Amino acid sequence: MSPDKQYVVVIDAGTQSIRAVIVDLQGNICEIERTQVEPYFSEQPGYAEQDPEYLWNKLCETSQRLMKNTSVDISKIKGLSITTQRGTVVNLDKDGKPLRPAIIWLDQRKAKVDGWPKGIVKKGLQMINMYESLAHAIKDGESNWIRQNQPEIWKKTHKHVFLSAFFHYRLVGKFIDSVGSTVGFMPFDYKKQQWSKPGAINSKLFPIKREKLACLVKPSELLGNITEDAAKQTGLPAGLPVIAAAADKACEVLGSGCITPEIACLSYGTTATIETVNNKYVEVIKFFPSYPSAVPDHYNTEVMIYRGYWMINWFKNEFGHKEVELAKKTGKTPEELFDEMIKDIPPGSMGLTLQPYWSPGVKIPGIEAKGAVIGFGDVHTRAHLYRSILEGLTYALREGAIRTEKRTGVKIEKLRVSGGGSQSDNAMQMTADIFDMPVEKPHTYETSALGAAINCVVGLKLYPDFQTAINNMCRVGEIYYPIPENRDIYKKLFDKVYMKMYKQLKPLYQDIRHITDYPKKEI
Repeated sequence: MSPDKQYVVVIDAGTQSIRAVIVDLQGNICEIERTQVEPYFSEQPGYAEQDPEYLWNKLCETSQRLMKNTSVDISKIKGLSITTQRGTVVNLDKDGKPLRPAIIWLDQRKAKVDGWPKGIVKKGLQMINMYESLAHAIKDGESNWIRQNQPEIWKKTHKHVFLSAFFHYRLVGKFIDSVGSTVGFMPFDYKKQQWSKPGAINSKLFPIKREKLACLVKPSELLGNITEDAAKQTGLPAGLPVIAAAADKACEVLGSGCITPEIACLSYGTTATIETVNNKYVEVIKFFPSYPSAVPDHYNTEVMIYRGYWMINWFKNEFGHKEVELAKKTGKTPEELFDEMIKDIPPGSMGLTLQPYWSPGVKIPGIEAKGAVIGFGDVHTRAHLYRSILEGLTYALREGAIRTEKRTGVKIEKLRVSGGGSQSDNAMQMTADIFDMPVEKPHTYETSALGAAINCVVGLKLYPDFQTAINNMCRVGEIYYPIPENRDIYKKLFDKVYMKMYKQLKPLYQDIRHITDYPKKEI
């Protein structure tokens, strides 16, 4: 390592692992330590919880290992930033101790719709087809469920915070968080990027008193400094500045070098998304907010396929037993074996077309939407189904790109792809073919960590602004270009089949919902 180099540390706390990373000012991942974590435990069907102390201990274990094993001169480490999974919440007492397990973002429990809206307000919302959407938000609000089912916990709750704020408290001793991490069921004004005022709609959906919420600062601002106690637990230097970053998706976008709306970032993770960065607030789908960007005072438009690359796990669990067993013998991952399995399957999966709405209740395109696969014939195998999953997800993201362009008025000219799915050459090539544009893979897989590092170096004034930091720290690795014959097949399937599926199937979805009451209708 060059003695005149400077570095920052990033803690990246995802759903399945916690990573501690040292990044230099050229965007190189110099050192990395990973610790697998149990994503959650379930005391009841649909519950997803984890002990916050378990996650903190895993963070400390990972950080300690990084500091112990690194060859980097510790004195050259100038700051720390944290990026975490979105939407996971923790209830803390006055001493900052968890009062109950954290509710993980994958949790499916539902609160009751009570108190609001009622009467004429409810009827008005029903008339404009918004009541069900608001009712779903109320039911998904973790604070609503705790208040209704564990009132004694809620009464003792001093702070109801995201996981990021819990970690910040343990590191710097303050209940403080980044605006960029504020994505979830909270009374937050996404347009103004601040806590909602009393009486605002989000304050009615999630009635949490302001004093129970963390203080907010903008990404790249100072959160505090590592305390002596935190230094002992983490191995990080006491006094090290902790700079606000953002949630993992926002950091992925920044770490992919996306800072203007003509470059879209596709995240092929547990949740698949297409995002663009804008300096003005734009709702791609009405009443669905643009989330805070990792760049201060900017917004990330986002179209989300909720189950996304979770569907790969679904396929693995339901149809991939052979590859799971073979992976144990070969040292390869099941996903690598799936990729080999589809190498000879032609584009379009011989007509097998999948609509990836595997979570009834999704709002895109509609509340009653369900997953569908059409075009089956006797030639189709597991391999065709697997490829159709990848294609269906990519079709849905392309539809999201079209929606985004219409709302922002800016044409998307190139794509950057991050997340686990970006490691599949087949997925990258079909993305280029389906979108009919170049698809760029960032130079590092650790884009969320890199985005947090950019926040850190800009906050520390090691670079004067975000564009300069991106110019120095982000670069493109591989580029995938559309293959004309594949593109032509996909264009016809997308226009003539995929884009017509929802409209054609919607009446059937509505009948299924009416007959089975799944998903349950709000009345």
